Order: sequence, then structure tokens, then C-alpha cells
Amino acid sequence: MRQPIAIGVDLGGTKIEAVVLREAETDAPAVDLRRRVWTPRECGYEGILDAVAALVRDVAAEANLDAKTIPLGVGMPGGVTGAGLVKNSNTTCLNGRPFRADLERLLDRSIVFDNDANCFALAEARLGAASAHVGGVVFGVILGTGVGGALVLRGEVWPGEHGIAGEWGHHAVFPDRGPVCYCGHRGCLELFASGPAVEADYTRRAGRSLSASEIAACRAEDPYAAAAIEGFLEAFARGLANVIDIVDPSAIVLGGGLSNLNVLYDEGRERVAALVFNDELRTPILKNKLGDSAGVIGAALLAI
Repeated sequence: MRQPIAIGVDLGGTKIEAVVLREAETDAPAVDLRRRVWTPRECGYEGILDAVAALVRDVAAEANLDAKTIPLGVGMPGGVTGAGLVKNSNTTCLNGRPFRADLERLLDRSIVFDNDANCFALAEARLGAASAHVGGVVFGVILGTGVGGALVLRGEVWPGEHGIAGEWGHHAVFPDRGPVCYCGHRGCLELFASGPAVEADYTRRAGRSLSASEIAACRAEDPYAAAAIEGFLEAFARGLANVIDIVDPSAIVLGGGLSNLNVLYDEGRERVAALVFNDELRTPILKNKLGDSAGVIGAALLAI
């Protein structure tokens, strides 16, 4: 029987997912059990905290594991200050709160804890789309409810001095446009390249609402959709070209809901190439291999 390795938890803006990783015949761990629940954002901080704790207990019980001893890794949006408080989370009720310490108290155990983008990038670098480049620098991108990023250097997360390495969603691509971001600055990439940003742009232009995938699908015949996708691609290209100019990664992996838009891998790549400080773009821009479970698998890998 395959032995359990770890439990991973991914706390997202819309869902909380947990998996049990077990040993497999190959070098890569296998997902043995997977459960998801909706993130109860309307219940605030305490509601989210309780939901994560309950999911860990339920998954451990279903897998016949001891919830207090099995290695446990948790990934969530944002980072953690030196004082242990959540910062920069787009689930804003978590900001300024000691989420890790409170979850450890509820579960009566220690937890390995990291940013959800770091977990995503780690999983895709070790087991996913960028595994061929794991010996170099992999830049993992989240394009979803928010815009996040992470750096994996030779198979390990590189957090940076302040724990914000790869946070490209909060560098300014259009400092003279748009509202003030929740982070307090103007022009952040997240305000133009996240799913809600694309959808809000379309609604403002068209006076009706569509999902980001629907907007992309009707781009050819709907001028409002064309304008919204044009703004998204311009922001994406500017932001990613900046990353390549500064970091020059071995590979880039895209995740999050918007990573399913095929336009990113042809026209999007061409636009990035036109802005990079080089006469060619050799860096592969890859669609994730592990799907929207990369973050939770990465969380479990952290705990191993």
C-alpha cells in the first residue's frame, strides 16, 4: 500500500482545496484524496479560519490519518509579515490577522505555510509543465481573481528578502490609469490583468456582464469585448516583458482561470516578445500541467 506523505491545503478566493499525497511507483507523488469546499468570504476571517480547520480534520479522518502528525502545508493568497500577520491578500479580511498562528491553535499542531503562488510555481517546476527547466529559474504566474507570481530557483521557492519575490501583480504598468489598488498604489498590473478587471472593463463599456472566457470568445464580433481583451493583452505583455528583462527566467508557467485563454500563448507571446529587451524571445511561456490543483499539490510538497 502506498504510504501517505503529506496533506496540502490551498486557500483561494473562491475555494478551499485539500489533498493527500502518497508515494507512487514513479518519483512523483500521487494525489490519493482530494476535497473542495467554497471559501465562505461572507463569513469573514473567523468563518474562513474555521472552514480550513474543518477541511483538514475531515480529509485526515477520511484518509485514516492523524491530523496532528501528518506533514501539513497550507498555501494562501498574500504573504506574512515578520510579526506573523497576513499581508497583501486579495481576500482582504485576512490582512493584518495571524492566520497561521490561529490555524495552528485550532489544529493543535505546527504548519508549513506559504503564498499560494509560491505553491503553484513549486508544483509546476517539480512535477508540472516546467519540470524540464527545474534546474534553472521558473517564474510561476497566477492570472485569476488576482494576479500573483513566484520564483523557483533550482527546484526551491526563492522568497526574497521581504517574502515578495515574484509579486509582479503589484508593479505599475499604467501608473496614470485606473483606480487606486487595495495595496494603496495606482496602476498595478492586477487592476488590468485579473479576471475581475477584464470583466469590469467589459461591463463598463457594454453595459452588461460576461465572464472573461465569454468576453474572449466573442472578441471577433463584439467591439466591447475586443477592447477589453486588448487592454488585458497590453497589460499582460508590459508586465511579463518587465519580468523577463529583470529576471530572464528559464521558463514561465501560467496558472489561474485566465491561463485557459489560448490568446496568451500566441498573440500574447508575440506582444511580450515585441517589448523584451532582446531581438528574440526564447523563454517558453507554458500553460500549467497540473490544472487548478497545482497550488494545493505545491502546498503538500512544502511540507515534505
